[in-house]
Amino acid sequence: MKKVFIGLFVIVMLALSVWLGRYFYNKANTDPIVYKTEEPFEADIVKKTVATGSIVPRKEVEVKSQVSGIVEELYVEAGQIVKQGQLLAKIKIVPNIVNVNNAQNTLETARINFEEAKRELARYQELYDQKAIAEQEFRKYKADYDLKREALQSAESNLQLVREGASKRSGQASNLVYSTIDGMLLDVPVKVGTSIIERNNFNEGTTIASVADMRSLIFEGKIDESEVGKLKEGMDLLLTIGAIEGRVFNAELEYIAPKGVLEEGSIKFPIRAKVLLDEKDFIRAGYSANADIVLDKRENVMAVKESLLKFEKDKSYVEVETAPQVFEKREVKTGLSDGINIEVVSGLKTTEKVKVPDANATQNI
Repeated sequence: MKKVFIGLFVIVMLALSVWLGRYFYNKANTDPIVYKTEEPFEADIVKKTVATGSIVPRKEVEVKSQVSGIVEELYVEAGQIVKQGQLLAKIKIVPNIVNVNNAQNTLETARINFEEAKRELARYQELYDQKAIAEQEFRKYKADYDLKREALQSAESNLQLVREGASKRSGQASNLVYSTIDGMLLDVPVKVGTSIIERNNFNEGTTIASVADMRSLIFEGKIDESEVGKLKEGMDLLLTIGAIEGRVFNAELEYIAPKGVLEEGSIKFPIRAKVLLDEKDFIRAGYSANADIVLDKRENVMAVKESLLKFEKDKSYVEVETAPQVFEKREVKTGLSDGINIEVVSGLKTTEKVKVPDANATQNI
């Protein structure tokens, strides 16, 4: 039994010796690791945060009708440029039977009163001509006649308005819809034959058209509460619009909401920025956009990739090549970072090479 254990021990030792020999042989014949290096470069470092939102007109109004009825004529379509006071649509009024009946009764009453006042005035006119009554007495009946005549004309106009939406006396038609501002028609949501309701104190009314000044656009977005403290009015924004590829538009921050809103479990603050457009630029309302808000910026400074740095406590270091594949650890003073590149203020020269961390090392085969 003892001989068996001794034999097994010898076999294990021989196997281990063979494995160690092969390991050290491979180790001796393995090519040395060659580390990559990179040189500092000149760059613009921009620190920014991102806000999401959309492009909307600064001034947009919804034009509504003063009367209820049916759209009889439409004189415009979406996309047209209109002027303030331009006719947009004509409404065919569908008279309310109760209102028409009340207006007719009022007119009939006014007519009876007027005829009575007319007869009284004629009778007192004869007495006045005969010097039978004083002028003051006559003027009282003359004033009553004028009042009854005015009431009759008002009742006639009211009946005409109820039936047709227009009055010959005023020279205006309430069934005609006009643009209230200069701008572009963004939408005409009604068609000929559409029933609409009037705008009043209890109802917003049916929108006939949406008009906006497309020469003055703003970016409306929201930013997280962790970033809002870094913002101030007048900051530059870089707008990227998904529907317009290859273009970046400039904007200027002009408003930061004093109160945040809860959205998706976090507090966000609405912001607004003026979009700076050239005369040839045209952006459609409602485009979604991302705004890069420039918090700080350095131009034409020496920089390296932030991944080359090593940090210990409050200090940062790089490994500088002093001879081929020979490196020394050196402290550097850094400045602004954009998350990829970082400004090097001191401790490094543009002609020196910096070691790339081991993860990027290669073997010279």
